[in-house]
Amino acid sequence: MHPTLLHIPKEIGGIPLFGFGLLFWVWVLGAGGWLSWLVWHQGWTQETRSFILLLVLVGAILVLLLPAICDQQGLPIRSYGTMVLFGVVVGLAVAVRRAKQIGLDAEYIFSLTFWIILCGIVGARLFYVGEYWEHFLRPSRESPEFWPTLGAIVNVAQGGLVVYGALLGAMVGLAGFWWKYRTVLQKNDVSLLGLADLVAPSLMFGLALGRVGCFLNGCCYGGLCDLPWAVRFPQGSLPYESQVHRGHMHGFSLIEHPKKPPIVIAVQQDGPAHQAGLSPGDQLAKVNSIPVQTSSQAQLEIAKAFYGQTPLRVETISGKQITIPSAPIPDQSLPVHPAQLYAAVNALMIGLFLLGYSPFCRWPGQLFAAMLGLYAVTRFLLEIIRTDEPGVWPLGLSISQNISVVLLIGVVIFWLVQARRYRSA
Repeated sequence: MHPTLLHIPKEIGGIPLFGFGLLFWVWVLGAGGWLSWLVWHQGWTQETRSFILLLVLVGAILVLLLPAICDQQGLPIRSYGTMVLFGVVVGLAVAVRRAKQIGLDAEYIFSLTFWIILCGIVGARLFYVGEYWEHFLRPSRESPEFWPTLGAIVNVAQGGLVVYGALLGAMVGLAGFWWKYRTVLQKNDVSLLGLADLVAPSLMFGLALGRVGCFLNGCCYGGLCDLPWAVRFPQGSLPYESQVHRGHMHGFSLIEHPKKPPIVIAVQQDGPAHQAGLSPGDQLAKVNSIPVQTSSQAQLEIAKAFYGQTPLRVETISGKQITIPSAPIPDQSLPVHPAQLYAAVNALMIGLFLLGYSPFCRWPGQLFAAMLGLYAVTRFLLEIIRTDEPGVWPLGLSISQNISVVLLIGVVIFWLVQARRYRSA
């Protein structure tokens, strides 16, 4: 796990880099030269004007965003963001190559990439923020303030993007791009569904590299595992903290959902909790003499006992009084499934399959539908070994599993309708 690859210093030789510093003025000169070349090469066309928004956005990032995310050492280059960037580059290269095969100019793919990235990031972030809204309230949940909360929301460099949100946002961006350039695209016999087919493999290749970033960042982690390829994450990482709060370090597992009653769902055989008398199904009433009604309240007290190196005293609703000895503080988490790498391999395999399947497609949208269907099935299965998302009503499935079911049903209906339509045509 390497969440931060390096730091770029705030200044060089006393000259600031960020804000209205050296990088901004280099960007102004470079952007001005590039825009001038575009005007000279193709005139003041709509395509040329479309790049102005991109130039303004990058300038705003240099002036406003980069100074805001600097720390005392400078600008942190996060592994997650770096891998997402690599994913964009790889996906762009694949899309450009596929576009040339159907006679579509690469410049349209560059513009489409901007639409997809912008809308995809917004969708992914909004989905994540909506799911974990209370975690973004700054400086506290009890007294949130607008600007600190907004800063936490827009700071995507450390992770916090949901794939299904990104997919929804990317679809909105794709549709918006096609609508704007529909005249040109229709001349090249590229429909909206055909455009979706074109970018489908790129989305999977980008996701594959993004999941490697998840692994380096420590998010999207898996459950406990004793297989030879299990991995351990360092102290302070998300998997480590999850294990501390859920009682894994004491030899038991508390239900993950923060608002449900604190019920013990598993106890390690011959572990300290088992030897003290704790059993699966026990519901905690008090932890360290503090009444607890929800899992989140119990987890907080369990973590206090762990880091305070004090015995964990619990009382169940049945009246059992249990004292679990203090647990040592290890440098690493207990071994877990490398769920992020499973997901990366899964996305890579889907992307390769789509490239091979593409010549056999017979109707627009077939490749995109195949991508959605395959991803929905595999994502549902991958969620079984992940423990970072609690189950929700009505079946106790994670949010992503529920979306996978709905998405798969939609894909099946779309596939049957389209196949019948073009078979009878």
